[in-house]
Amino acid sequence: MIRYPICSVVGHVDHGKSSILDFIRGSSIISREAGGITQAIGASKVPVKELKRFCGMLWQSLGKEVSIPGLLFIDTPGHAAFSNLRRRGGNLADISILVVDINEGFKPQTVESLQILKEYKTPLVVAANKLDLVPGYRSDSKAFVLKNIESQAEPVKAQIDKKLYELVGSIFEQGFNAERFDRVEDYTKQVSIVPVSAKTGEGIPELITVILALSQKYLEKTLQLNPGKEAKATILEVKDIPGFGTVIDAILYDGVLRVSDSIVFGTLDEPGSSKVKGIFVQPPLSEIRDKKCRFKPAKEVVAAEGIRIYAQSLERALSGMPLVSARSQQELERAVSEVKKDVGQVVFERDHDGLVIKADSLGSLEALQKLLQENNIPVKKAGIGSITKKDLIEAHAMKEKDALKGVILGFNSELKDEPNDEGVEIISEPVIYKIIERYQDWVEEKSRQLEKNKLSKIPSICKLRILPNYVFRESNPAIVGVEVLSGVLKPDTPVMNTEGAPVTRVKQVQLNCENVPEVKKNAQVAVSLPKVTFGRQIKENDILYTLISSVEFKKYREAKKMLSPDQIELLREIASIMKQRDPSFGL
Repeated sequence: MIRYPICSVVGHVDHGKSSILDFIRGSSIISREAGGITQAIGASKVPVKELKRFCGMLWQSLGKEVSIPGLLFIDTPGHAAFSNLRRRGGNLADISILVVDINEGFKPQTVESLQILKEYKTPLVVAANKLDLVPGYRSDSKAFVLKNIESQAEPVKAQIDKKLYELVGSIFEQGFNAERFDRVEDYTKQVSIVPVSAKTGEGIPELITVILALSQKYLEKTLQLNPGKEAKATILEVKDIPGFGTVIDAILYDGVLRVSDSIVFGTLDEPGSSKVKGIFVQPPLSEIRDKKCRFKPAKEVVAAEGIRIYAQSLERALSGMPLVSARSQQELERAVSEVKKDVGQVVFERDHDGLVIKADSLGSLEALQKLLQENNIPVKKAGIGSITKKDLIEAHAMKEKDALKGVILGFNSELKDEPNDEGVEIISEPVIYKIIERYQDWVEEKSRQLEKNKLSKIPSICKLRILPNYVFRESNPAIVGVEVLSGVLKPDTPVMNTEGAPVTRVKQVQLNCENVPEVKKNAQVAVSLPKVTFGRQIKENDILYTLISSVEFKKYREAKKMLSPDQIELLREIASIMKQRDPSFGL
């Protein structure tokens, strides 16, 4: 008995992985993805009869009758944050399709994907996608792709050849020999490149034909299935389903799983176990992550298959972890030992201080954690499901210690039926990188507010000149005209002379006979100066500066990014004056 080969589809973000699968399935999953970007591992089963219909006349080129029952495709995210999900897909795969935009060539996640496949020694075929976007290319969805390429104008053919050989060079740099699929002489030594267009469908039948031929010739022995063997699966997602509670979506890659079997699965600590109450399989040509997917119940499932498992006590299960079935106490003990060994290789780092993060599934949470780690953003608490009152309290407690960390980030997770009485900032997005962008923007704005609040509690720095012929009162208080030479003048600002000696405090500031809260550079206003007499402590053309303490100077220096170049220069002048009186000023 031969099981379905597992074919992982990997590559850089937006190079067309899901679009190729949409064309094969005749679906439109990518249009329903947030931001048009895959953010979780998907799985689709395509039976051999559908593949035969899809490949058409090319089927005959396979020679003998194909014994493989079909293909189980795994779609992986291309965004940088989802390295662990791509690795999971690469680890599961019997064979893989590396999707590359023929016009853009290799990108960071292309290289990473190829290295993952190399690490797991996974056979691969390269799909050089977006052929239809080569300048001047004329599409014909009814013809074979090689015939289409041959019919193009000479400059277009030359451009396609150039792009293909650039791919050959990029693949060679990663340690592989490659060639266009019709020119490959030895499939065990060369990687096939198939030019395709997910939009028109050109080349996709050829791509599937190559995958089937390789699977049939080189994988048939490894695909042999023992119906009596225990089930082995990799958990894709752990999620809450209304009416069921916590369920596991998994790829069953070996053996047979039956209702009432015991299962052992990986957790953060000791392996968990439960008894299977229900197994659900996805219909052919459906997508496991599609909310419209109508799972069908089954008593027994044979690998390879995308499945959903219903059982008690699954909350501790983790995406990416192994799942093994057992039908006896001896098998159960062996399964626990096997899972424990695998789980010991996975490390989760948790920070004592940091953000609260929530996601709709553990796979999503894992990706969010990785992206935060790459951006040096610490995490205090990570969980699955909706944002709860407890999360708000945790974040509020953190906010009291560090205002920039008292935040909740939600990936497909929002506050449900709870008032945000704690005043905690909640940033929720269905596209993972936008969460980080929004958080970083929020931190920048919040930092400005915090610095501004700090500065509002200390005297505003300014430099004034007493205007000649504008003395309105000589004392009790003295009222004179001044010009703001630099900085910002506010009422209640202490001032000193150019020697650093305290003079008085600006009590009020008037512009056009009205009190004003502040005036800026070049403004000419009247000020009231108590406890001084004009002609004694102050004279015409005297220069006055804000009098600040050493502690206040340090606060200004810490908030330097909030100051204008004019204010920074003024701060230097003030410091220079003060250091003449106290050399330790500002230290």
